[in-house]
Amino acid sequence: MLVACTTLPHFSPQAAYGTEAGIAEYSVVGDTIPQALEGLAGDPDRGRRLVLDREMGNCLICHQVPIVTEPSQGDMGPPLGGAGTRLTVGQLRFRLVDQSQLNPATIMPPYHRVDGLTRVAGKYRSKPVFNAQEIEDVVAWLATLKD
Repeated sequence: MLVACTTLPHFSPQAAYGTEAGIAEYSVVGDTIPQALEGLAGDPDRGRRLVLDREMGNCLICHQVPIVTEPSQGDMGPPLGGAGTRLTVGQLRFRLVDQSQLNPATIMPPYHRVDGLTRVAGKYRSKPVFNAQEIEDVVAWLATLKD
């Protein structure tokens, strides 16, 4: 699958995405991945659990969530409260799949990419942090954060 993007200069419109095992194919349009990965519907309850899981995605190491009872939230990344107001579902999906395509200097890891990564522990090599269903679940929850 080829990425179709003409608005961001560091994209390669000839780069293939989703050809590695365990990585869903997707197309980029502008700054979004407009179509759900593998056509899956996300479950916001599962997405919330994934975001709060300190081992699975470890989102809270960098981000704050609008849950005051959740301890030790990070402040290196933008707060996730209001994410569903600030970004479209397609924009949220793209940032989770691979924020480095939008900002090569980002410190946010790609959650659905395995190629070109360094400094990955052996047991995690060739495995995305989140599979396609988990990406859609997290997107579904983030989209509910309107405040």
